[in-house]
Amino acid sequence: MQRMCWLLLLLAVSIPAWADKKITVEELKDKLAALSQAQMGDGVIATQLKTVELSEQLTEKARQGLLQYLPGSSSTEQLDILAGRSAFLAPPASEIPADPAPDAAAQQAILGKASEYVAKVFPHSPHVTVSRTTYRYQSEPQNTSSSAGLTVLAPDPTTRLMETRTDTVESDKGVDKPESPRRKRKGDTNGLVSERVPGPVMVVALGDSSEAGKLDWLRWEMIDGKKAAGFAFAVDKKKSHFEVKYCCFPVRDTAEGAAGGHTKLPSPADFQSVITWKPFRKTVGYHGQIFIDPDSGAILRVITFADLKPSDNVHGEIIRIDYAPVVVDGKEYVLPWDNYTINEIVPNGDNMNMAYTARRTLLRVIFRNYRAAGAGQK
Repeated sequence: MQRMCWLLLLLAVSIPAWADKKITVEELKDKLAALSQAQMGDGVIATQLKTVELSEQLTEKARQGLLQYLPGSSSTEQLDILAGRSAFLAPPASEIPADPAPDAAAQQAILGKASEYVAKVFPHSPHVTVSRTTYRYQSEPQNTSSSAGLTVLAPDPTTRLMETRTDTVESDKGVDKPESPRRKRKGDTNGLVSERVPGPVMVVALGDSSEAGKLDWLRWEMIDGKKAAGFAFAVDKKKSHFEVKYCCFPVRDTAEGAAGGHTKLPSPADFQSVITWKPFRKTVGYHGQIFIDPDSGAILRVITFADLKPSDNVHGEIIRIDYAPVVVDGKEYVLPWDNYTINEIVPNGDNMNMAYTARRTLLRVIFRNYRAAGAGQK
């Protein structure tokens, strides 16, 4: 026990507070190595990871290298949360190809291939069934006075895995078919249900950004071993077709009852409060990044940041969708493979006061085992 106390004291002195600044993946590795060498337990390391904010993306390659320093499930869960929160950032410089940027003509050629891919190739994706596994990480609702989009990527010590579930869904022409209302659970209300599906996000983002003329070279990036050309874009609300949709939020209507007539001043008992649930639907401006296979024009990754207001019930929504080659009936297609979504919402629908309750959710969705629709199980 005395040795453990001295180790904790030594770590407190030698390792600065992780929440003081954003750290790189290499710095995270050094800190985890120090904790592992000091034989810190699973709970201690998990608690430390809850305070971390990364300045760059924790890629799957880097994540695999850090697992050796984690002694149990709690610290591994927190590393997964950290990877999800950083999924929208640029990778470490060591993982970015050093090739020079293509010239203007080559950039336009890549964008032309992408436009043709979205218009002619992706819509012919097959009708398939796919196994969709969803990991839902969620924070406890907390009182806050944050502004829209400023806190959804920040550390939250209460975030934990709330649910894991696997469903078999249908996808046709790259678009997931919506679930029947009968299949939606009671827990899927109160701001948890978004109508986002991978296909439309890609089509809308490329179409809007091309029309707005705001696609600028960003960087090369390695995605699943393939070098992809990255472009940044921004779309003003006036030119946007990007709709944020969540169901549902409470709306309280107060009406005066009939009791007592109008012969006296109404008392509080004469008023009735009726709560109805309404969806949040709003077309917004947005910005983001598109990563393109320079040879085929296939879209390999789309990242979108919705430009929402502090008065909206949905404070922030960030989406990353990765696409990968998939063989169905002997033919190769590029279909959704991974999806990260982070949102910050006001579940009680009351966002007009100085302080209100906000909740953050991180969703990781994995698409696997694509089969032609109607094909028998093997």
